[in-house]
Amino acid sequence: MSIIAFVGSVFSPYYALARRLQGGVADPENFCALNVALYGKGGKRWTMTERGRQHIQRSAHHYQIGPSSLHWNGQELVIDIDEVNVPWPKRVRGRVTVRPEGLCSFVTALDNDGLHRWGPIAPCSRVQVEMENPKLSWRGHAYMDSNEGDEPVEKGFNDWDWARAEMANGDTSVVYDVRPKKGPNRVVSQRFSPDGSHTPFEPPARYPLPSTAWRIERAMCSEPGVAPEIVSTLEDTPFYARSLLKTRLLGEDLTAVHESLSIPRLVSWPVRWMLPWKMPRRA
Repeated sequence: MSIIAFVGSVFSPYYALARRLQGGVADPENFCALNVALYGKGGKRWTMTERGRQHIQRSAHHYQIGPSSLHWNGQELVIDIDEVNVPWPKRVRGRVTVRPEGLCSFVTALDNDGLHRWGPIAPCSRVQVEMENPKLSWRGHAYMDSNEGDEPVEKGFNDWDWARAEMANGDTSVVYDVRPKKGPNRVVSQRFSPDGSHTPFEPPARYPLPSTAWRIERAMCSEPGVAPEIVSTLEDTPFYARSLLKTRLLGEDLTAVHESLSIPRLVSWPVRWMLPWKMPRRA
């Protein structure tokens, strides 16, 4: 399960159009969404209904997006989901509770100008999922992070690969492999512990992975002699892919969640015209 709460949805064709019509600047709070991607038994669910400013409320501890909300109670992030699957309408409703084992203060720039930043808020967490529609429940390992930028993503990057994996002792390893538009490529590789501490590690060699059905190129780091292997492609779109893969990092064989993003594909006109089918808007 993947949940992303957007303020100024980075993938929004409506936000891109508003910036284009308004001289490059638009109100991010007028382009908000809760993206829920649910995989496994019972079939896939996908929600990403975008909502304008009149449908949201934000404070330090609460974020309301239409009928859905996120609330931090001091110990847990409680996510109440009440959305509709697209493009085929099916209710997606339930509660997800994320309990950090420790909060992390690590923040780093992803580009060479410091305009795009990534911060893993709670990379080692536990989650409790209680879904009404579809009827599902489980508990397990979770990961929570944040991304923010001072400019549109297409101004800063060409593409990136990102992956995170749970280690045998409960740590989480993350590799952010970025190709900025300006300056040298960047690879951020960190190991996070449940207490919130973190240590960098030297990323091993980058191996190419099989392209997706939409011909999105993928790659992943792995230790010498152990080429990474795709287990399952969960999301295969014209500009973005989410996969499960096997790799080896820090002396361990790991199963990682892996994502690849192609910015030129995202900003192409055919993709912009297709996106409303997956991202309807309620102004």
